[in-house]
Parts: sequence; structure tokens; C-alpha cells
Amino acid sequence: MDAGRLDRKIVLKRRKSGTNGFGEPVDEWAVLATVWAHVAPVSDGERWRAGETLASKLCRFTIRWSERVSVLDPRDQIQYDGRTWDIQGTKELGRREMIEITAAARAE
Repeated sequence: MDAGRLDRKIVLKRRKSGTNGFGEPVDEWAVLATVWAHVAPVSDGERWRAGETLASKLCRFTIRWSERVSVLDPRDQIQYDGRTWDIQGTKELGRREMIEITAAARAE
């Protein structure tokens, strides 16, 4: 993919477990990486074929492959365009060239 198409900055986050001041378990989101991405909405036809019926927005984010982001999975999140996107799946494109991430955000 042409580097000029990676024109959106996204923040990749991973859940981090810990405890609060009272010793109670809490989950926080820690920044895994901030990267440049190509963002493309998933078409209505693809959504229908996939059985996606919830009121949500579905997009594909394409980023450069790196050791740091190669560990992404559906437990992680993306912050983009003022929304939190739940990762639905990832796939490697090429041989350690790019990663395609499918993610969903609730419609407003």
C-alpha cells in the first residue's frame, strides 16, 4: 500500500488489569501504539452478508505491520474520530507488510 494512503492517525489500546486504592480489581485501557492508518467503511452489502444487524458503524483500518501491533486481537480497541472501536478481527496482508483490522463502533 502506498504510504500516502495511510492518512489517519489512530490509537490502539489494550486492556490493563490492576487494583484501585481499596484493592478492588479495575480495568483500564493503556495505549499500545499510535499509528497511521487507511480507513475504509465496510459496504452495506458486506455487512448484510456477514449478518451484521446492530446499529453500528463498521470500518476496516489498514496499518503497517510491526512487532508491537502484530499482537492485536478482539480484546483490544481503537480510538479514532472521537469514537471507541471494538476490534472484530485482524489479518496480515502480505508477509509482515500490513495488518487489516475490522472494527465496529456503535452508531450515535
